[in-house]
Amino acid sequence: MKKTIFLSLLLTVLAFGAQAQKFKGLDKSPRDIAYYPDGFAHNRKDGEKALVKVSYSRPGVKGREIFGKQEAYGKVWRLGADESTEIKFFTDATFGGKKVKAGTYSLFAIPGEKEWTLILNSDVDYWGAYKYKEANDVARVTVPVSAKPAALIENFSIVFTGDSPSKAVMALGWENTVVEVPISF
Repeated sequence: MKKTIFLSLLLTVLAFGAQAQKFKGLDKSPRDIAYYPDGFAHNRKDGEKALVKVSYSRPGVKGREIFGKQEAYGKVWRLGADESTEIKFFTDATFGGKKVKAGTYSLFAIPGEKEWTLILNSDVDYWGAYKYKEANDVARVTVPVSAKPAALIENFSIVFTGDSPSKAVMALGWENTVVEVPISF
């Protein structure tokens, strides 16, 4: 009887062990989401609709020189780390003066010292910018580098500002650089 109970328990433990899942650890660059209206998911009011959502990774400076060194000037960058940044327009919009249809796009940049080219591309769900294809660009806009931030921006960040239901500004900041692009809906 004892042997039967012991064998039953042993088989049960082995069965559960065979079913155990292996979960990955945390990414070094956590994912984040920025909405317009700002805080949409947390502060959503009845009947309110999101206009735009960006999902991106937030790498840190970690004592490095970022622009011109870690991220080369004049080369396509995925805006963040890991999987390419994605922007979803819930309605047709104007992005930096260029009309775009509602939908989800990857968002890339070509950083420069004085201006950046921001790129909306139809390819989504890729790691980094390694398979970026210029032929799939939907829109390219050039924006100036804004005034230097008051303090170092340790983690790459995207934020929307504005208090109009038809206009917003998307600001991208990291290290000592900020660029802004106007968006209208």
